[in-house]
Amino acid sequence: MAKVFRPSNREASILSKIESSKEYARRQTINKLRDVVEPLANAIAMKLVESKLVETTNKNSLEEQVAGCLEKLTRSEDFDIDYQIAPFRAIIERPNIVSIYVTAFILETMINHKDVVDIYGSDEEVYYCINRVVIKQLV
Repeated sequence: MAKVFRPSNREASILSKIESSKEYARRQTINKLRDVVEPLANAIAMKLVESKLVETTNKNSLEEQVAGCLEKLTRSEDFDIDYQIAPFRAIIERPNIVSIYVTAFILETMINHKDVVDIYGSDEEVYYCINRVVIKQLV
């Protein structure tokens, strides 16, 4: 017969604190995002075009779409965020919530946008490109 595992109060308390700290960091990142939506959208769009990961006919349209994505992230509920990033969770072990959300948006939505010619590179390359910009702006 299999042994039943029952965590002690101390273990449960530690696990609860870890989960709470992750949720707190996630909320803090999204709160910081509200202050830098426009410059961050501009920087992400520029970096994607400069890195030749996204080929577009209109860079301003790409910037507007990314800004809309960031605005949506600031208003979304946890379930909606988790649903959007679900296919891309395996890209990296502990992804930045803003970077993974924008990556999911670029790879799923912008690929079909009328101003985007094509998206090059792997999912990881797009994530790391976006993450470098996000870390500079939010940290």
